[in-house]
Amino acid sequence: MTLHGDVLKDAIGQTRAKWGWFVGLGVLLLILGGIAFGNLFIATVASIYVVGWLMLMAGIIEIMHAFGVKTWTRFFYWLLSGLLYAVAGFFAFYNPLLASAVLTFLLAVALLASGVLRAWVGYRHRPEKGWGWLVAAGVISALAGLVIAMGWPVNSVWVLGLFLAVDLIFQGWAFIAIGLALKK
Repeated sequence: MTLHGDVLKDAIGQTRAKWGWFVGLGVLLLILGGIAFGNLFIATVASIYVVGWLMLMAGIIEIMHAFGVKTWTRFFYWLLSGLLYAVAGFFAFYNPLLASAVLTFLLAVALLASGVLRAWVGYRHRPEKGWGWLVAAGVISALAGLVIAMGWPVNSVWVLGLFLAVDLIFQGWAFIAIGLALKK
């Protein structure tokens, strides 16, 4: 066996020995997903706080980066970019409900646009196998965007929390499946 094969086999063996951690993490994620489903409003606010924190950190990093560039034009570009990120991060903490409305609207637009584009690309590839799946995925994404847009801004207090809850539950089941597969 080659050196590459031995390293891969060793890595898989070490991972297999930790199968319980995968299952435990999966169960924890399932519990968190259930809690998020139990209160979609709090899950929405929590997701806004995470986005706000990330934007604030990105803004601080870009502002620090601005002082390391050599030309005034680039300095002001990075400074302005960092300030905008930081202000958006503070805004998310200051008014999470308005921030959730903005992000929910952007989500609706993104789902609608990507869905239409995906359906169009799938339709253009009609002679190829699987083109129908691409069209179906595009139509479903576009419909999801339309449903979200039609309920906006009222649904802004729960849509992002629902996405977070669903993601946590799917991640939980995935980790449990991986852990149980590693055990065998």
